[in-house]
Amino acid sequence: MCGIVGYNGARPVTDFLLDALELLEYRGYDSAGLATINAETGRTKLRKCAGRVADLRKVCENDKKQATCGIGHTRWATHGGVSDENAHPHRQGNVLLVHNGIVENYEELRDHFMLSKDLKSETDTEVVAGVLNRYYDGDPHKAIAQTVKHLKGTFALVIIFDDIPDVIYAIRNVSPIVAARTEDGTMLASDVAALGSHATEYMVVPEYQIVELHKDDIKVFDLKGKEQKTEFLEIDWDTSRDGKGKYPFYMEKEIMEQPEALQATLDHRIVDGHIDLSFDGVPDDVLQNCERICVVACGTAMHAGLIAKAIVQSKLQMLMDVEYASEFMYSNPVIDEKTLVLAISQSGETIDTLEALKYARKKGAKSVAVINVKGSSIARESDYVMYTVAGPEIAVASTKAYTTQVETLMLLIGRMAKVRGIFNDAAEKEYVDNMLQIPAKLKEVLNKKHDIHKIARKLLEAKDAFMLGRGLDYSILLEGALKLKEISYIHTEAYASGELKHGTIALITEDTPVVAVVTQEKLKDKELSNIREVQSRGASVVLFVRESISMADAEYADVLLLPDMADEFMVFPAAAALQLLAYYVSMDRGLDVDKPRNLAKVVTVE
Repeated sequence: MCGIVGYNGARPVTDFLLDALELLEYRGYDSAGLATINAETGRTKLRKCAGRVADLRKVCENDKKQATCGIGHTRWATHGGVSDENAHPHRQGNVLLVHNGIVENYEELRDHFMLSKDLKSETDTEVVAGVLNRYYDGDPHKAIAQTVKHLKGTFALVIIFDDIPDVIYAIRNVSPIVAARTEDGTMLASDVAALGSHATEYMVVPEYQIVELHKDDIKVFDLKGKEQKTEFLEIDWDTSRDGKGKYPFYMEKEIMEQPEALQATLDHRIVDGHIDLSFDGVPDDVLQNCERICVVACGTAMHAGLIAKAIVQSKLQMLMDVEYASEFMYSNPVIDEKTLVLAISQSGETIDTLEALKYARKKGAKSVAVINVKGSSIARESDYVMYTVAGPEIAVASTKAYTTQVETLMLLIGRMAKVRGIFNDAAEKEYVDNMLQIPAKLKEVLNKKHDIHKIARKLLEAKDAFMLGRGLDYSILLEGALKLKEISYIHTEAYASGELKHGTIALITEDTPVVAVVTQEKLKDKELSNIREVQSRGASVVLFVRESISMADAEYADVLLLPDMADEFMVFPAAAALQLLAYYVSMDRGLDVDKPRNLAKVVTVE
């Protein structure tokens, strides 16, 4: 996880690094640090502390900010607790180093190189710095090449040497690093988001190649010292973002950006009333010839896959599995050349999803990635890529990335139905017409955000909450429950309401808040009946219901009407309502909505 940034150029580096680290805090925010080096004096300064980047900024505020070269880090703790000592960068001898990833054999390396007496922290990172310092004799390339041969696990290493004050070095395995030229220098980071408004294109650092960041150039070498050609990609989203704008948190801003993101994801993929994936380069024969589909994903992305599964089974009558990527390789999955694997990830760097994808491809499966970041590891590993056009998502809890993933998957399903002869022209038109309504229908829900805020106040004192639905509504609620628990810290569980009588109803007590979603026409009567069962046990029910569904004379604590769409498209208005519900509960509880405890947005460790 962790956020890394480096800059080498003409401007004072301290504030530059601090600003960039704030853009990367969603990757980790247990501690932060930076190391700067003055090219004229050769003096190196190390500043780090437990806490947020804002705390580091206070530590640095009295420094003379003359240096123009430096590296920075914001941490999500893995090895060692949250402390000043465990914060990055780490120094050993002439080496200053920051690291993203996990070095699995760090204890073995510590003992083999007899480093214990030199270590000041509990981290695997300082061990790597110690090994690198042992090998360093003035030749950075040789020392880096010798060091990484010993490392087992994932890593992104960014290094400066005391006696080379005008170059930053980097190397990686799996964990991402991107680099870019700016108007007044060069920079690198663990995420394109940190490039901000400083660059128009970037390169993805190749695995096991050494990058040199000079003040006016970026050079790449293989481990034998041969210089390599570099390929740059266009940055096609606005990474400056103007901060949070008028909103108190990024999460609210990103929820409100969904209509535009959903429209952008549709653009170029619906042409003359037909779904057209030539923009993505996904050939029809891949969609036509597969016999089964398998999704590999984690967390919110996995929930997007569950929505797709419900639609695939109803529209295509095909077998489809949705697997936790972290469990995939260990569950003896049935994968062959007739399987189409869909790898879903916002960042394109989720390590479990990447490893599951590699496993499936070795078994002969064709693959399509659904991701948001060009040039990411999953994009490079997949046969084909469909990019969501969500733009940068800074809040840890995913919102617009989720809905654009679902929409992208629906485009893929619609095209499959057409090329497999399931959709005739009329059926395709009906499906496309519904897709074109998505941005406007979701906006209708966002316009009711003040009503949802009032509803959210009923959950503020809850320690536990339940969410109930059937069929596609249950799949929607799995994501709704995740949102509420991860940012409000209320223990929340989604249940298929038909299972209530098989144990779960024992947990329903007087005043237990229950959130129910009723959007599926064919299941409405059963769902409303299940809601009455929990009401009879004293539960307080909040209902999100499709406006065309009659609720008879039942009484509920609160009701929000969702705009009408076809059953399978109701995920969009329902998802937006549940996102706002979670957001307002968290905000009104006085929590840090964007940075929930113990979480990070990009998970690059297993």
